[in-house]
Amino acid sequence: MNIETKCLHSGYTPKNTEPRVVPIVQSTTYVYDSTDDVAAVFDDPTRSLIYSRFENPTVMAVEEKIADLEGGIGAMCTSSGQAATMCALLNILQAGDSFISTTTVYGGTINLFAVTFKKMGIECIFVSPDSSEEEIRNAFKPNTKAVFGETIANPALTVFDIEKFAKIAHENNVPLIVDNTFPTPILCRPIEYGADIVIHSTSKYMDGHAVQVGGVIVDSGNFNWANGKFPEFTEPDESYHGIVYTESYGKSAYIVKARMQLMRDFGCYPAAQSAFYLNLGLETLAVRMKQYCTNALAVAEYLESNDKVESVNYPALSSSPYNELCKKYLPDGASGVISFVIKGGRNTAVKFMDSLSLASNEVHVADIRTCVLHPASATHRQLTDEQLIAAGINGGMIRLSVGLENIDDILNDLKKAFDAI
Repeated sequence: MNIETKCLHSGYTPKNTEPRVVPIVQSTTYVYDSTDDVAAVFDDPTRSLIYSRFENPTVMAVEEKIADLEGGIGAMCTSSGQAATMCALLNILQAGDSFISTTTVYGGTINLFAVTFKKMGIECIFVSPDSSEEEIRNAFKPNTKAVFGETIANPALTVFDIEKFAKIAHENNVPLIVDNTFPTPILCRPIEYGADIVIHSTSKYMDGHAVQVGGVIVDSGNFNWANGKFPEFTEPDESYHGIVYTESYGKSAYIVKARMQLMRDFGCYPAAQSAFYLNLGLETLAVRMKQYCTNALAVAEYLESNDKVESVNYPALSSSPYNELCKKYLPDGASGVISFVIKGGRNTAVKFMDSLSLASNEVHVADIRTCVLHPASATHRQLTDEQLIAAGINGGMIRLSVGLENIDDILNDLKKAFDAI
């Protein structure tokens, strides 16, 4: 099937007389015929359902759909995008390990990496997304176990050179993890360019309607976990009956381990109803992403021509330093998110945003409705001035998430706000 069709049909095929729409299985528990049947599932949880902290039929249908859209062999939904990021890395890392991340990632991700992981004894080595291959290679240490980046960074909107980072990660026998939240698999499928693990905050474009918070981890099935650098995959897991993941689950070793260890212990699994709402969003994802890109390009061009704007950052603009990477990885568009710096700094940015009427001032992005945020005051508020600069954030920067309203109405709202300053 083509990807537009997968959005509608992957993950769930009703049998004779069954519901056409994915049903909500609102149950925490499942019944077995015998004690031996229960024991067998605890020996190998891939045989059947155990408990809705691990898996649920409604959520599983969505997991299968997203894995199919991204070209992976399996997926695991989580209760938030932050939980997906955390689990994706903790499935590989432990105290004493390090990993590499680009500096231009979401503010909450920076805090997770630089503060919380540090408390766990895990070091994050930050590098610029524009680093040369030599600089990236020099950042590796003997204990480095992964590389992380965002396809389109939030809110710096740098475009991640997936192939470059994948090549260097694989030279060092470690996986590349890519956050693909803004493009979604409609605009970019990182696995096709060498990524090993793909994550999303499904709260954004995948859901699209701002009705549920969620995340997902997708396993490509391509990485060799038995290369000698990841003994937790090749040695018996004493917390799970001595299972050796690479022997028992082969290409699915990563995603099965994430479910059997991390989801078991952290319990950050989404509710069935949340997955139901997410699936409704996924069904229209291909249609929506095209319109987001069309509207955003028109807005970006308008902003670029406005003499009250210092700079506009949107990869699809020919003036963007990331335009060539955009053409390579995002030929069908760069999503609906724009960042721009307004002349006059922080105070002017705040006045402009408070003068908008159609666009909502909210802590969200990638919605069907146009919304704005001041990153330095909100999502990246916890960062130092030095970290703000490294993340590509200026005090006058505004993150504008262009929605699906009529483009004339969006532009008129912006014009009125510019008149107010």
